[in-house]
Amino acid sequence: MKLLKGIMVSPGIAIAKAFLFSAVRQTVAVYDVAPARLQEELARFRGARERAIRELEALRGRTAPGQPEGRLLESHILMLNDPEFVEQVEQELAVRHKNAEWVLQRVVAAITAKLAESDNEYLRERSSDIHDVAERLLGQLASPRRPELAELEEECIVVAHALLPSDVIAMDKRKVLGLAADSGGRTSHVAILARSFAIPAVLGLSQLAEQARTGDLLIVDGTRGQVIVNPDEATLEQYRASREAWQKHKLQLLPLSELKAETRDGKLIHLESNIEVPEETESALAHGSDGVGLFRSEFLYILPKRFPTEEEQLEAYRQVLTAMKPRPVTIRTMDLGGEKIIPGVSPGGESNPILGWRAVRFCLSRQDVFLTQLRALLRASVHGNLKLMFPMISGVEELEAVLEVLEKAKQELRAQGLAFDEQIPVGIMIEVPSAAFTSDILARRVSFFSIGTNDLIQYLIAVDRENERIAYLYEPFHPGVLRLLKSVIDNAHASGIPVGMCGEMAADPYAAVVLLGLGLDEFSMSSIAIPEIKRIIRSVTLAEAEELAGAILEMKSQREINRRVRQWMEERFEFIGSI
Repeated sequence: MKLLKGIMVSPGIAIAKAFLFSAVRQTVAVYDVAPARLQEELARFRGARERAIRELEALRGRTAPGQPEGRLLESHILMLNDPEFVEQVEQELAVRHKNAEWVLQRVVAAITAKLAESDNEYLRERSSDIHDVAERLLGQLASPRRPELAELEEECIVVAHALLPSDVIAMDKRKVLGLAADSGGRTSHVAILARSFAIPAVLGLSQLAEQARTGDLLIVDGTRGQVIVNPDEATLEQYRASREAWQKHKLQLLPLSELKAETRDGKLIHLESNIEVPEETESALAHGSDGVGLFRSEFLYILPKRFPTEEEQLEAYRQVLTAMKPRPVTIRTMDLGGEKIIPGVSPGGESNPILGWRAVRFCLSRQDVFLTQLRALLRASVHGNLKLMFPMISGVEELEAVLEVLEKAKQELRAQGLAFDEQIPVGIMIEVPSAAFTSDILARRVSFFSIGTNDLIQYLIAVDRENERIAYLYEPFHPGVLRLLKSVIDNAHASGIPVGMCGEMAADPYAAVVLLGLGLDEFSMSSIAIPEIKRIIRSVTLAEAEELAGAILEMKSQREINRRVRQWMEERFEFIGSI
């Protein structure tokens, strides 16, 4: 029996035999193309591109309207039709005088190398889409027959070193009980699709494709982010019982999607979704989300060699606002900079980019880019219930500076006669300790707060949460964290504005009652976590939550707080921590 740890991307338990799927083609050979045969090679590439587009269009035609897989296939078609991409390949063919397969791989490698340099997970994982398109083109050029996931004969768990989004779309979902891959993360399209199809999945396993073989019995534990290869009988029986209990639990949560997150004594709480791409609105609505509490706009900034245009941004924002209407959608302005990819701008080689030239600091130094985004956001506001949010605000001076640029964008639109919501709510993320400690001042200038606990906790405790040696110090229930959260919430309420939370702490079932008791108005999280948090909120009274929060605020250590909270929650809730 072997146990491998990975990244939980879609919850649930799957037990089945492995099907080892290779999405990687044979190594592409390189050979010279004589000048007289250059037009022939260009024709090979153009023909392969046309056939790949037809193949994608046929796949798209088999998807239900409005589904995320259809929009993903559309994005791949757009890539193949992108004049810049086509021009890069054709120019390389003319300059290098090499075969189309080798040139294609060279161009794709250059694009994905830029993405790989980013410390933004979403940007890094967009390279899978480029690889997907390239693999499809290579298939049309070389024509090897790949194993077809659409032609599976029996139920299985698909195992791969890397899965492409189109592989997941094309597979027979009646036969695929689980997914397990060595690469990928929570924001990859494969992860988004797995959640959309409700297929348990674990990614980032590193060595599973080397250690598992077709026919091996596997357990995919998407709840804990682990895969077990050839389990012993005791483990197998334990997981069979867990799977049955999990399926029963999911059925019990289903009716909650139509209900409000209201405590037993009548306190209404808003539960919203964090999303990375427009496609995730489907999952948000299916899980009973009250809106989008955080839409990260960085996905728009991955086009090679240029920033997205105002019209491109407007269309993406319009798509999300229209899908969620009349529910509110909070869009965060770009959090780029440091080591994150900025087309046409050098990262700068900062020694500590997390504290460096990023977010509003970058925006204020590149107001041309910032203005374009603000104009697009303002114009999009007429299509739905838009709330605008600035990240990484450190104090009132920074806030005033970004509000000045926002006013400039409004003046430009008024001068052009372009419509926008004049009363658009403007808020900030509280993720820098200086902002938290001056939240009483900042609250007088904005319409809402959203606490970004991921950064706030690591800054407050001085712990890099990605550093394995000290990750144990990253503790949401540290007394200092809880006291600061209480202070921020109280300061917001004193100024008459609501306060939400969009960090991972908002999705932690153990933290739900504590945050409720501290006075949090809105929780924003991955959509799949909403039913569980809703169940908890609907099962308690606000008075009970306030009593628990008051008690732990008096405690002196995180160990004592953790013990008290776990005991309190586990006495009342079955399946606590299952999401």
